[in-house]
Amino acid sequence: MREAKTGDRQHPHIITAVTENSDATDEAPGPTVNGVRPRIRSIALPTEHGGWGFTLEPILLGLLVAASATAWELSAAALGVFLARRPVKIVSTDIVRKRWLPRTRIALVVSLLYGGIALAGVIGAFLTTDGPFWIPVLVAAPFALYALRADAHSRNRGLLPELSGSIAMGATVSAIAIGSGWDLAPAFGLWLVLAARDVAAIVLVRGQIRRNKGKATGASKIYAVQTACTAAVAIAAGFGIVPWLSVLAIGLVGVVALVSLIRPPVEARVIGWTQMAVGLMVVLLTASGVHLGW
Repeated sequence: MREAKTGDRQHPHIITAVTENSDATDEAPGPTVNGVRPRIRSIALPTEHGGWGFTLEPILLGLLVAASATAWELSAAALGVFLARRPVKIVSTDIVRKRWLPRTRIALVVSLLYGGIALAGVIGAFLTTDGPFWIPVLVAAPFALYALRADAHSRNRGLLPELSGSIAMGATVSAIAIGSGWDLAPAFGLWLVLAARDVAAIVLVRGQIRRNKGKATGASKIYAVQTACTAAVAIAAGFGIVPWLSVLAIGLVGVVALVSLIRPPVEARVIGWTQMAVGLMVVLLTASGVHLGW
């Protein structure tokens, strides 16, 4: 039994389906059929690359600019939360649909294991923290809950759920910074940079996928979003909240958007890997700006 229908392979689920199948909840792993058991790997591990990018970017940026025991503990907690999302989605979807399948039991156990990792990381962070790292977590909670609700009702492919999920994970970098002794403003500034990157990237990828399918790209709207994201980070830099190299980074994201929509369309996998490279560029430039003071 395959994990996703053929028509789902190019849907940009938080820029995840551009590299792998994004949403396999409804197809696999299902009940035992002809002796075929649910595949634990398809339950326990995300099938997309983009989700890893949106999770690892705030972790990497946090460790680069504010390495500490708390930073490592919160990084482990964030990974636990990210890994738990897929099995939690399977369980919640099956509950909403009033069914209990072999995969549901496996997903529940896996969810508890990942939840234990996240809880251990949070407890460790409470014991070593130098600041109220829970503040950005509380701010991110509504975004995360909205994304989880969309997961449970199989509505996670819309623009708002995609944005909500990625923005919620971005809170990790602020939590790491605050837990390592940073003031609130610059810590939230790091989250702003990653949120701007996420919004710009998601809107661009959705346009690229539409373009690949012969639909209207909405290029003017995409360019407007790129400009707005760059402007938001520039305003923050003007107030000394983020480094100016972050403005350059988000501006380059806009350049990537311009070039991508001018050049001939590329396959979804190339889009995904390009965005992972762009995310790494944003992280490295921002970290350099923090250490250099500009």
